[in-house]
Amino acid sequence: MRDDTMDGTTPTVRLAGGAPLRSTLDVADPDEWLALDAEVREAAWYDLRFQPGWEHLAPLPVDLNQADESRLALALCHRDGRIRQEAVCQSTRYPGLLPLIVIRCADWVGPVRESARHLLCELLDAGCAVDLAPLILRVGRRDRGAFGVDVLEKVLRRTSRERLAVLFAAPERAVRRFAYRLAVDSRSLRPHELARAAAQDEDTVVQDLCATAALAALCDEEAYDDVLPLLLAAGNPRTRSAGVTALRRAGRSEPAEPFLGDRSALVRACARYVVRQAGNDPAAWYRERCTASDDLELPPGAVIGLAECGERADAGLLWALLPHPAAGVRARAVAGLRALDCADMERLRPLLDDPAAGVVRETAVALLPSAHELPADWLLERTSSERQRHIRLAAFRLLDAQGGVVALRAAVGLLGDPDVRLRSWAGQYVQRWHPPTDVRRYSAEVGELLDRSRHLFSDHALRLRKREAGVDG
Repeated sequence: MRDDTMDGTTPTVRLAGGAPLRSTLDVADPDEWLALDAEVREAAWYDLRFQPGWEHLAPLPVDLNQADESRLALALCHRDGRIRQEAVCQSTRYPGLLPLIVIRCADWVGPVRESARHLLCELLDAGCAVDLAPLILRVGRRDRGAFGVDVLEKVLRRTSRERLAVLFAAPERAVRRFAYRLAVDSRSLRPHELARAAAQDEDTVVQDLCATAALAALCDEEAYDDVLPLLLAAGNPRTRSAGVTALRRAGRSEPAEPFLGDRSALVRACARYVVRQAGNDPAAWYRERCTASDDLELPPGAVIGLAECGERADAGLLWALLPHPAAGVRARAVAGLRALDCADMERLRPLLDDPAAGVVRETAVALLPSAHELPADWLLERTSSERQRHIRLAAFRLLDAQGGVVALRAAVGLLGDPDVRLRSWAGQYVQRWHPPTDVRRYSAEVGELLDRSRHLFSDHALRLRKREAGVDG
């Protein structure tokens, strides 16, 4: 809500003084109307009633026949239900107050609510419905808010396709969902238009809704040529997976094969289904791709895909891909070895020094089950500031899993790390650290480390932690 920084008054006070509504509020923003409604009722009532012009809104029934638009707007938000009801009756003179009528349709006072609903049914036309859709849907989530949504739906069902199309591009995803549901129910969009919406919209609900509707509307072979290319080329995996699955229905299993190496696990799974239904073996396709280990064009999805449908005997192909020049291939090879339960600690350890963050991240995940077998000092060395951030992060993750005094030593050393995430994680680790059973062997060092991190504890908490570790003082 706009605020006048020069005189320090709120929009509510300025409206009470007669300031024009459109110069005080952004009338196209639903949040501004909802904030005004809440502020008039709840914020600084005692102070506001002594402001100039506020006498028009004293907490008693008043005659609003002569009230201007600004004061009538405040009366529509008044604490007193009698004033709100009278304000609703007078609002027919000011169409610009229709957003507040929408809010009053969910009012907790029955007579106010009924008056507002009657007025909304009279005034809401197609143009207003498009403009007010974001606010109506927002109010619709409240108790007693469904009435406005029902009225909106009835009006928009009768409106032109061009008007409804404005809502397809609305920034609020709830508005786009509502508009596309109406379009699907009324069958006002052709299959290729639904497919384009599924491919372009960022909301997963809209993607699923439109992709499903586009495929359900297909009735002949030629229609697939308009829809499938749009779905298969979509950037979002949910829409691509719908297109891949539809290839079986269209009797076109061959175009599904390239999607066996898709970056999305969902798309790969759908592609494997289509390929198997056609009588082919996806694992053979993966093995063929992974055997050509010198192929710089090997898609990383083909590497992890082999682990998703292959056997442990295929681990040899994945081990051979660890030196691959493409970081994505190396990372998926490590992930595949973990999925096949073939991760060997000694063979994977060198990859903790890989220059690619994704490879190191996957390696750390693969080594977590055997973290206690890794040399603690070797990991500690990799938390030094001379190492790259992703290496420090992975090494500390493994030390965190190990626990003990070496992990505390690493955490205290990372309290001065240049990376804020690592500093925060290290501080949290020090605060929750508890001494191991053999802590007395390291009692002097533990005392020194706790003293170096005393800024993380109160004096009392630090004494308790030292006592728990068998450290004096």
